[in-house]
Amino acid sequence: MADIKDPENTIIMTLKDGEVVIELLPAVAPKHSERMKQLARDKAYDNVAFHRVIEGFMAQTGDVENGNMENNFNLRRAGTGGSSYDDLPAEFSKLPHDRGTLGAARSMNPNSANSQFFINFKDNHFLNGQYTVYGRVIAGMEHVDKITRGEPPANPDRMITVRVAADVQ
Repeated sequence: MADIKDPENTIIMTLKDGEVVIELLPAVAPKHSERMKQLARDKAYDNVAFHRVIEGFMAQTGDVENGNMENNFNLRRAGTGGSSYDDLPAEFSKLPHDRGTLGAARSMNPNSANSQFFINFKDNHFLNGQYTVYGRVIAGMEHVDKITRGEPPANPDRMITVRVAADVQ
């Protein structure tokens, strides 16, 4: 298990192959970090599918409106929804989109990020300065690497649970 330095700003995501520990970066992207914690505490990310997974690029998830089993996951609409909360303003920084970083997914509007995010499979520096980086995988990247590929995958993997480490007993 990872050495968790700040449980309030650490996410534990359970995937089919094991736990992924994500360090949030509130000093860099406070609104995005807070949103992920809020949705984790709402249990909104539970059972949400990875709807866009591109080999050698990234795995995208977080469509809490269309992506979970309770909402009758619709592969055709996955990736078009957000959450019941307002969209977030961009929090661009000089942090690079390195392997294992979390980026906020959005539409063409830079201020349209909401609940969706992606985890980079490799360094994707062409995204630098265009998408908010607000976390990084500090343990369990090998589980992220095993997420089923596809746009959308025929049988998508899901985030089984997503919790703030401070809330896990």
